[in-house]
Amino acid sequence: MPASTYSLVYITCKDKKQARTIGRALVEERLAACANIIDKMNSLYWWEGAVQDDSETVLIVKTRRTLVPALARRVKQLHSYTVPCVVTTPIVGGNADFLAWIGRETRRASRPHPYPRPKHR
Repeated sequence: MPASTYSLVYITCKDKKQARTIGRALVEERLAACANIIDKMNSLYWWEGAVQDDSETVLIVKTRRTLVPALARRVKQLHSYTVPCVVTTPIVGGNADFLAWIGRETRRASRPHPYPRPKHR
């Protein structure tokens, strides 16, 4: 598959525990092949009319481009933020073997979910 078939998704989380919970769910549910956690990032941003200065944790996941909408919905279900940061960028090149691995370890958008989905209230 061409590299443009895949995406990196950048997600910010309130802490390492939340990033681990979300990352594990995305990988276990085959929405992502891999999740990387970078702890203790400093974030400056506007929220509710004031500049905020907080510590956050970065979660970067590798996935199929076609899974990004489902992945974003799942992150919103699991995240504590009202407006979680979930942004994507296409992968335009790289190690072909690694990119093929992403394809093997993620589900196709049309393929049924391989694991039971958690029930939500």
